[in-house]
Amino acid sequence: MQFKHPEILYFLFLLVIPVLVHLFQLRRFKKEYFTNVRFLRELSIQTRKSSQLKKWLLLFTRLFLLACLIIAFAQPFFKAEDSEHTANEMVILLDNSFSMQAKGNRGELLKRAVQDLLENIPDEKQFSLITNTNAWWHTDIKSVQKDLQNITYTDAPFRPEFLLTKAEAKSPGQGKDIVLITDAVNLETKDINFKPETPVYAIIPQAENIHNIAVDSVYISQVMDNFYEIKAHIQTYGSFNNDVPVALYDNGNLTAKSVIKFTTASQSATFTIAKKEFNGYVAIEDNSLPYDNYYYFSISQPEKVNVIAVGTEENNKFLSRIYTDNEFNFINTTLSNLDYNSLQKQDIIILNEPAEISQALVATLKDFYTRGGNLIIIPGETSGLQNLNNLLGSLGNEVYKPLTQTKRLINKISFSHPLYQEIFEKKVDNFQYPEATASYTLSGMALPMLTYDDGTPFLASLNNNAGNAYIFAAPLTKSNFKQNLDLVVPTFYGIGLNSNKTGINAINIGQNQSILLNAALSKDEVITVKNNEGDFIPMQQILNDKVKISFGQYPETAGNYGIYQDNENLKNISFNYARTESDLTAQNKNVLDDYTKASSIDTVYNDIASVRTAGQLWKWFIIGTLIFLLLELFIQKFVK
Repeated sequence: MQFKHPEILYFLFLLVIPVLVHLFQLRRFKKEYFTNVRFLRELSIQTRKSSQLKKWLLLFTRLFLLACLIIAFAQPFFKAEDSEHTANEMVILLDNSFSMQAKGNRGELLKRAVQDLLENIPDEKQFSLITNTNAWWHTDIKSVQKDLQNITYTDAPFRPEFLLTKAEAKSPGQGKDIVLITDAVNLETKDINFKPETPVYAIIPQAENIHNIAVDSVYISQVMDNFYEIKAHIQTYGSFNNDVPVALYDNGNLTAKSVIKFTTASQSATFTIAKKEFNGYVAIEDNSLPYDNYYYFSISQPEKVNVIAVGTEENNKFLSRIYTDNEFNFINTTLSNLDYNSLQKQDIIILNEPAEISQALVATLKDFYTRGGNLIIIPGETSGLQNLNNLLGSLGNEVYKPLTQTKRLINKISFSHPLYQEIFEKKVDNFQYPEATASYTLSGMALPMLTYDDGTPFLASLNNNAGNAYIFAAPLTKSNFKQNLDLVVPTFYGIGLNSNKTGINAINIGQNQSILLNAALSKDEVITVKNNEGDFIPMQQILNDKVKISFGQYPETAGNYGIYQDNENLKNISFNYARTESDLTAQNKNVLDDYTKASSIDTVYNDIASVRTAGQLWKWFIIGTLIFLLLELFIQKFVK
């Protein structure tokens, strides 16, 4: 037991006063003899004993009364159970990712969590609130009431440790009470590696329905003379057996509708649309998360892609059958007849087994790649190792090792590569893989696309956020790759579709992708991206008659947009939220088992108060004082 005012305990010396008074009152009884009546003598003895008992009772009662009164003024208390964190700052980490759109028994999880904060945080309490995208520092509930009610959802994942780093930077050295409010979807142990001494409370709202359906992607599956066949990939999470209607909209108008039934976790809806400009979305309806029910995409007015192949006529013959006149402007030229001035007008340059590579050609190809061109390099047996490495060195850190006359089997396709991701609907196992009889060994940081059985790449790609370089490790004349139509056509045709002149334009928000536009800007001109809801200015870099634009974290809202130079629409483009929050079955509550679970913010405040509030005892001593006072009155009145 401790005292708030221990100096008052010196007044306990006053207890000597009742003792002294008692001693002065102990006078000796004078003996008076009466007649020898035995009964009166016994009464005298009994009265004397009763009087002494009463005085002793009064003494102890007064001593206790005075002691209780003095101790009460000294304000005794028991030390709080958790007194080390009494000065801690309250930091609330609120998950506003899209998975918090799920409905619990009292509505959407995020809205219910916000309501809990508004109702149960005391008005006088200061706290900091951090969401996935915003922060409010050292505030109170009245100051942030409107902001809380207007919190929007985001596809940014909930990373508590990263958010807490912001709080540490804002008030370093100050202790913190952490309150996590999250459904724990996609939460990982590495995201909550807090200091052991930090008090952490976890409020985990529960969704009633964890089954969800999402439009995962849309891609062109087939190009015909006058039509596109597009497929919408629909993904289910959890069990779902009902038929689901899938609708296709162009500029807000319903274009087509289909129904799919899920026999597996993923299904595709197929639509055929006219081969022209398209700016719309695919939509479904379900009773779970609404954010992933729409997939926005755009298809630009078809333009022919300019492709030039530099090689012998015989080597380029297979390319002319892939890059046909209805979609491509294909030029077949030898190295000796190459017009260097025409290269910058191309979208794709294919260097097909050149006999030699001059320094002028290396400089031209490097400039072409830097400005956003697509480059395909097929080495030749007689190209010269030093010449090839000079070219690769100008593009990145790739290196060819000497040509070996060893047979190698190509046995792996990187289905996750952006080029193959939209070409192959699913992973193919029973594939007739090609082989090479002579090959260089390619090493470096390029992304493998096709791989030999020894793990080295047969085909790899580089990207500089503007252009792409596709590098083969073997001369195609020394392999049967050209005869394997299941690979050669998707590869070269896919590169043609990936040249930003055709195909679907759909970007995930936050992936910081870049595109190139044919536009000549003056010094003060800027490109603007806008739709009916708003606009923003992307990062842009002028490259002669082209402009490279990058989107960073913008826009904030998914939808169909247009890219404008002044009032001229240069290109339609669409943005979607990443589907990282679609799987509600990925709830990982176990990572929060080491922390204190709470049902509401009110429970958190009550728990903190119970362990950090000192036990005040002065009231009990006041009650003791009153009890002894009443006891004294009782003794005075009833004890004879």
